[in-house]
Amino acid sequence: MKVIEDGRTSVVYALLVLFGVASNPVISGAQDKPTPMLLSDAMCRDAGAMVSDPMAKPHWNGWGADLSQRRFQPAEMAQLASSDVSKFKLKWAFGLPAVGRAVGQPAVIGGRIFIGSQAGKVYSLDANSGCAFWEFDAGAAVRTAMTASRNSRGWSIYFGDEHAFAYAMDASTGQLLWKTHVEDHPAAMITGAPTLSGTTLFVPISSKEEFTGSDSRYPCCSFRGSLVALEASTGKILWKSYTITQEAKAGGKNEAGVQMMGPSGAGVWSSPTVDVAKRLVYVTTGDNYSDPATDSSDAIMAFRMDSGELAWSRQITSGDAYNMACGSREPMNCPRAKGPDYDFGSSAILVDLPGGKRALIGAQKSGVVTALDPDREGQPLWQKRVGRGGVMGGIEWGAAADRNNVYVAVSDVAITAVPDGTPGSQKSFFGPSFLLDGKSGGGLYALKLETGEQVWHTPHPGCNEVPGCSPAQLAAVTVIPGVVFSGGLDGHLRAYSTEDGRILWDVDTKGDYRTVDGVAAHGGSIDGPGPVIVDGVVYVNSGYGFVGTMPGNVLLAYSVDGR
Repeated sequence: MKVIEDGRTSVVYALLVLFGVASNPVISGAQDKPTPMLLSDAMCRDAGAMVSDPMAKPHWNGWGADLSQRRFQPAEMAQLASSDVSKFKLKWAFGLPAVGRAVGQPAVIGGRIFIGSQAGKVYSLDANSGCAFWEFDAGAAVRTAMTASRNSRGWSIYFGDEHAFAYAMDASTGQLLWKTHVEDHPAAMITGAPTLSGTTLFVPISSKEEFTGSDSRYPCCSFRGSLVALEASTGKILWKSYTITQEAKAGGKNEAGVQMMGPSGAGVWSSPTVDVAKRLVYVTTGDNYSDPATDSSDAIMAFRMDSGELAWSRQITSGDAYNMACGSREPMNCPRAKGPDYDFGSSAILVDLPGGKRALIGAQKSGVVTALDPDREGQPLWQKRVGRGGVMGGIEWGAAADRNNVYVAVSDVAITAVPDGTPGSQKSFFGPSFLLDGKSGGGLYALKLETGEQVWHTPHPGCNEVPGCSPAQLAAVTVIPGVVFSGGLDGHLRAYSTEDGRILWDVDTKGDYRTVDGVAAHGGSIDGPGPVIVDGVVYVNSGYGFVGTMPGNVLLAYSVDGR
């Protein structure tokens, strides 16, 4: 991040707020006090059971729509032609109470939407009207996408929360079926959506210790990322595999005399990718939090589905040890390497290539896209740089792939702390205001799956000198036949032609909305999850209050002529 000297500590604090370490009356504080229940008028009049076979209808299940995490929706599921996109109008809006960020990607199954919120609520909505079937209080922020499957009595949905609990619920009624604590470390959380394959649920574990570790009084750091396999019917832990095999042990002390620990980190921020043919589960990892750096940070790792045994690991960036102390006025806990903080925040994408070959593609905060050969223990196939990279740079939350290309949006956002009242700045709840750079970042790339060769590049259209507008595109990308969708910090959702990158549709999601649930709602920056396309409707979150970005709390549904 680009910050002025006086703003560094405040930026660190902002990141602590983001991960629930420090309090914020809109984002974090909402988890510590009761949030409003939905109005009775928002509830669906017909709250009957789900259809008997919801997967027979158009649907989007989990983070990437299938086990390969391609974020590709085929034509029979999308029910949307490229010529229809320009006719989109707002169909309905649903307000998420008591939050400043809309971060839970919806799943759409059997005509119902399942979505979580930063206030710890999980909702089941009618996909056609936005009315609510039920509401559940998890008690902790839920930012993962939802995954659904059949159970002995009907259908279940699975998700995780920011206190490292995994859940199974009855999809029809919202009744809790089981709840399992998958990691005891106090900083552990679940940010990536659990992936279901057969009867096994694969749950990724990440952590906020990269942020708590910035406190010079904290013995940084001891968390290790992991992948946990659960029995889907009961929540029983079948196996657990750590991304770092060695437990943290005492090292030296910092300048304050506090004991330092390591190795640590290599959290799994994103949804696992399942390779049924090889019986493997692939995860991407984050950086180390403390010394010593390990060979499993910033890596793509393959675990055996049945046992959790490590099959192979391929590190993309070595020596990356970083925590938020490195950007503060008290860098006592900053590791020797001081970054560069090139985490993988997005899932690996498993794709088919000509001639029966395959590739596993990872998009990284370094701004580099890497393709590995999953059939030769992760041997490199190609690499392509599309961005500068950095703490909030490069590729943040996810690419998408069709039969020919992988589509990658670039962040490379730049942020500056500025005096209060500066035009375009966003006032934080914890101190200074922040301003986004209107000329840094953004752009969408199409790269050939087989070679990484650039097919096209569409720069961001520009901010037209609007103060506080950023061209950065951090949100995950979604593709359907002929069209790729990408949202940005400027609050716009755009649809691009997969053929040449032409912008086919551009909607500004900022502003106030009349919602079906009566909750006061407005749109803002689009970040985190990407749009979901099902049965002719595009569902997208708007609002991501962070450092300089625009808050909001609305789920929007767009369709042809708003029908």
